[in-house]
Amino acid sequence: MRARLSSILSALNGAGDENTARRNAILAFLIRVGSASLAYLSQIILARWMGSYEYGIFAYVWVWLLLLGGLSTLGLNTAVIRFIPEYTEKADLSRLRGIIFQSRLVTLVTSTALMCVALLLLYLLKDHVESYVFLPGLIVLICLPAYALTDLHDSMARGYSWMNLALIPPFLLRPLLILATMAGLWFAGMPLTAVTAISAAVLATWLTALIQLIFLEPRIRREVPKGTHQNETRFWLITAFPILLMESFVLFLQNTDVLVLSIYHPPEDVAKYYAALKTINLITFVHFAVSNAVANRFSAYEARGDKALLASIIRQSVKWTFWPSLAAALALLLVGKPLLWLFGPEFTSAYHVMVILSVGLVIKAMFGPAEYVMNMLGEQKLCAAVLFFTAMLNLLLNFMLVPVWGLAGAAVATSTSLTTAALLFFLAIRLRLDINIFAFSKQSERSSRFNKVK
Repeated sequence: MRARLSSILSALNGAGDENTARRNAILAFLIRVGSASLAYLSQIILARWMGSYEYGIFAYVWVWLLLLGGLSTLGLNTAVIRFIPEYTEKADLSRLRGIIFQSRLVTLVTSTALMCVALLLLYLLKDHVESYVFLPGLIVLICLPAYALTDLHDSMARGYSWMNLALIPPFLLRPLLILATMAGLWFAGMPLTAVTAISAAVLATWLTALIQLIFLEPRIRREVPKGTHQNETRFWLITAFPILLMESFVLFLQNTDVLVLSIYHPPEDVAKYYAALKTINLITFVHFAVSNAVANRFSAYEARGDKALLASIIRQSVKWTFWPSLAAALALLLVGKPLLWLFGPEFTSAYHVMVILSVGLVIKAMFGPAEYVMNMLGEQKLCAAVLFFTAMLNLLLNFMLVPVWGLAGAAVATSTSLTTAALLFFLAIRLRLDINIFAFSKQSERSSRFNKVK
């Protein structure tokens, strides 16, 4: 025990890239646990205050913001995680200034244009949209630029390993502000509907974006002195395009079940499924924490040419992902019904959704941050192809199974798609990068081509 404690303290206080990655993983893990707890608590309170009908509308509209916000950065939110450490490692300040400035400009222009187009389309199609969705839909689009910039600045901070600045604004501050605003409305005696909840979310999103920028900008200026910047926007967008496709497919993979379910079922059923999804998705904070801690290291080690350390940290990241994810899944399933009851007594009927979804999430965790490995090491196109296939599979399965099995059908479709994606990632990384990322692999240190230093 003493030796184990000494090892942990060494990881927290020691120098070197591996200890830095461990510290970042621990910090990201703690922030993610705190944020997941806060976000989960806020969803419970919203469901209790609003009721399942209004909460179901809120969930449906918010999912559309997640989809459009994820598209607005054109993939640059992931590209900067690769290029910032690469240019920093090479002391290429001109390109570093360029990608910071241009990624912000592109994101702001794209998100604003997408917001305007979406507002116009929603207005023109108002006669074909459910009346209870129209007004919340109009309101939520107002925060699209703020949501997209927060996403981009999150990635910039991760590129510099500033995990607190990357994660606290979107994952702690934003849900806290939403909850505080809703509490203020509740104490003021205003009706807590989907419209008021979305309005609170829009205000919180804009405040979060502003606060994050206030703290981020001085740190960037200290890190990157003023000077000329090289504009390679075309190259960065071409590089980011497969990432954009990939993130689009990821977003559809994550949200297709809710969208399809809303076509065939009333808001109350959508609310139950969304609550079960939010509950079991607490597993993913482990994957998220590890990925955010090590993704920029993949790019930096590749740029440095340190293949041995690269292969080592990839294998470590798989272990850091799987075992805590498995433990979290078992714990959540053990207390799943009481957790769903917190949303309301009627929500416990969706417990089977948690069980089904947990299978796909645990299998995904067996292969660690596979998509980050591929993206950071130049395999964006293949990664996008895998995700496109599984996103289409998920869409097809949802339309086949939801009309027959309802909530269970949506869960089976999503879990099957997650499993398929994990297995395809495993095969792709094994064949293209010669690394075995299976959690139970006994691969020797010399079996990977990444350990053969050039």
